[in-house]
Amino acid sequence: MTLHLDELPFPLAPSGPDGHWTHADGTLTGRAGPGQDLFVPPSGAALDSATDAPRLLGPAGDGDFRLLARVRPGLAAAGDAGALYLQVGDRDWAKLCLEHSAGLATVCSVVTRGHSDDANAFVVEEGACWLRLSRTGGAYAFHASADGGTWTFVRVFTLGTDEERAAARIGFLVQSPTGEGCGAVFDRITFLAGGVENLRDGR
Repeated sequence: MTLHLDELPFPLAPSGPDGHWTHADGTLTGRAGPGQDLFVPPSGAALDSATDAPRLLGPAGDGDFRLLARVRPGLAAAGDAGALYLQVGDRDWAKLCLEHSAGLATVCSVVTRGHSDDANAFVVEEGACWLRLSRTGGAYAFHASADGGTWTFVRVFTLGTDEERAAARIGFLVQSPTGEGCGAVFDRITFLAGGVENLRDGR
């Protein structure tokens, strides 16, 4: 199954477990099943010990870009999340999540280079948040926003080789590592050519 969103200049193809992805009237929905996650523990566990989560991905191309969406996940259990996702290589990927963390809706990020790190950014008042993934030159950046206009810096990082970056795929992920499943709604989806002028202030 391939989805063609009017908001994106590239098609999206599913990866990982079945996410039951649907798109209508500018709204994308997906669902993770019980225990589905994409995380490689930094404690030294083997890569094969990681579970997998539903993803919907398309080619980013070789230029700078910004992918934006408002995400509204059903946050019921620890780790439930909807996320923007970046896949650069088999062991090189990153996700920017609105996640159920310590009982609160929290903007979180993970960058995986063989093994995953994990960082909480800030709590949001509502169970919805705008997320943005961008690439500027060789740097990727994560930002989040309450209104889609004023962006808060989450992190900046590099990932993969030049050749891998040219073949990067970007899109959406849903996870439910400890729960019985999690659905997420993505809307206000936008893809813009060009990177972020100032990676840290979000403009």
